[in-house]
Amino acid sequence: MAEIHLTPNALRVLHARYLRRDPETGQVTETPEGLFRRVARAVASAEAQWAENTRKWEERFYELLSSLEFLPNSPCLMNAGTPLSLLSACFVLPVEDSLEAILDAVRLMVLIQRAGGGVGFSFSRLRPAGAWVRSTGGTASGPVSFMRIFDCATENVRQGGKRRGANMGILSIEHPDIEQFIDAKRDGVSFRNFNLSVAVSDAFMEAVENDRVWHLRDPRTGQVVRQVGAQQLWHRLVEAAWQTGDPGLVFLDAVNRANPTPAVGRIEATNPCGEVPLLPYESCNLGSINLTKFVRPSEQGFQIDWQRLEATARLALRFLDDMIDVSRWPDPALAGAARANRKVGLGVMGFAELLLLLEVPYDSREAVALAEQVMATIQQAAGDESCRLAERRGVFPHWPQSVYSRKGERRRNATCTSIAPTGTIGIIAGTSAGIEPLFGLAYQRRALDGQILVEVNPVFQRHAQARGYYNEALERQLLEQGTLQTVTSVPERDRRLFKTALEIPVESHLQIQAAFQRYTDNAVSKTINLPESAGVDEVERAYRRAWQLGLKGVTVYRYGSKAAQVLELGVGQSAVEREHFARCDPHACSSL
Repeated sequence: MAEIHLTPNALRVLHARYLRRDPETGQVTETPEGLFRRVARAVASAEAQWAENTRKWEERFYELLSSLEFLPNSPCLMNAGTPLSLLSACFVLPVEDSLEAILDAVRLMVLIQRAGGGVGFSFSRLRPAGAWVRSTGGTASGPVSFMRIFDCATENVRQGGKRRGANMGILSIEHPDIEQFIDAKRDGVSFRNFNLSVAVSDAFMEAVENDRVWHLRDPRTGQVVRQVGAQQLWHRLVEAAWQTGDPGLVFLDAVNRANPTPAVGRIEATNPCGEVPLLPYESCNLGSINLTKFVRPSEQGFQIDWQRLEATARLALRFLDDMIDVSRWPDPALAGAARANRKVGLGVMGFAELLLLLEVPYDSREAVALAEQVMATIQQAAGDESCRLAERRGVFPHWPQSVYSRKGERRRNATCTSIAPTGTIGIIAGTSAGIEPLFGLAYQRRALDGQILVEVNPVFQRHAQARGYYNEALERQLLEQGTLQTVTSVPERDRRLFKTALEIPVESHLQIQAAFQRYTDNAVSKTINLPESAGVDEVERAYRRAWQLGLKGVTVYRYGSKAAQVLELGVGQSAVEREHFARCDPHACSSL
């Protein structure tokens, strides 16, 4: 059996968070091989209900995982084959306008986070601050006040006993408390366990474009309670994002235009990193293909093995579908919603490293074309496999109410693809995160509740060594700066090829995100990184351009805008405080 090749940082992550321990002593009792075997065996057990050979599928799944060609989301690696067995990463819980409903949402959130899942909420249905409460004769405190209950509960519950909880809080741009929500994280200490996003509509964006007034409405009655200038509200939002990284934007009209089950309900929220829009109580099983494993040498350099990529996408889709059948949920409502639509999200990691191996600059037209080709291949293979599974196993229960029913396309899964940030599983796989460019060629990564992982990019190291210019002086410069742009000893062509996230134009970030979104059922988790010197106008242009491109959501992060951040250029800094939840790499690379 082939040896598993893991980097020292991958081993550190596995030992700290994933490998099983003796319940009495806390000592690690599982090897990485044992972990992949445990997960493969647990997931393959789902095949028995279809009279399949579970041993055969266990071996195929083990090879898929141990080769690091594909990895599922962290809860699957942590919980598969254990009594807990919650394998889904992402959930959305409804928050209705009553104290009982709010407390029930908190209860479910805690149960999900205890098992390692992240939760998204729309707070748009809650009555605004100051509204009359008939049952008590008092006035409401508003959604931002109630969000503090969720934040406090999360602060005291570690996900799976191993990491802090992850939340997404969303509020409609029409809500009367929207200004308070926009400003909620400006003090630098509030809502440290939340990402915040404003749900903006096409109508609002058009009002901004045309400098019109905007009506704020009571969510219970729909009546206008106040009006503000759309541009005034827009600039307040953009300034908060420039200052803190929050709020991001969720374009709910774009989300619902792609809703596969519109007759079942309108989508109002996403998971914590924004890549999975979900109906109330829905969850999603995520997994990512390591693109670097599908590059092979040729006479012209390197090229992608498209046939093997397609075959892997098919196998990975089957793995994700099986995860639904072996997962256990902490509440019947969660189990029912998961099985009704059987949503899965197959994505990628290592896209930046793939480009480097092919010597394609991230900020080039060729990179955008390659992004489309890669994701179109995966989307087609995953969709075909879902149709194939439907013939053997049946369609998802809400299929008659889906867009696929109208086309006569029988599918096993309401969604098949999603682009996740792949923070931790990217470390395990030894590749770059999701579809992000390299953050730095050498950097320190805050992970594992304060540990510092020092990383020097091995692709650049091999590239420079092959061309004869890698030496100790260059390494020292990299360790100090994390970038090549002022290192004149490196050829200009290589300086362009190895540009890092802060050196890539906003438009290039957005074009890559749009390219993947065109061939993704769910959404795309992508951070638009900006240098510390970037102005408010650059954030504004990024947000406006994201809407024009038809994206489902957008996140910006200006370097240095948090007191402590997950990724820092250079490795000379010492960790003072770990940011609980940084938008560019949720949970210090532990969310996925």
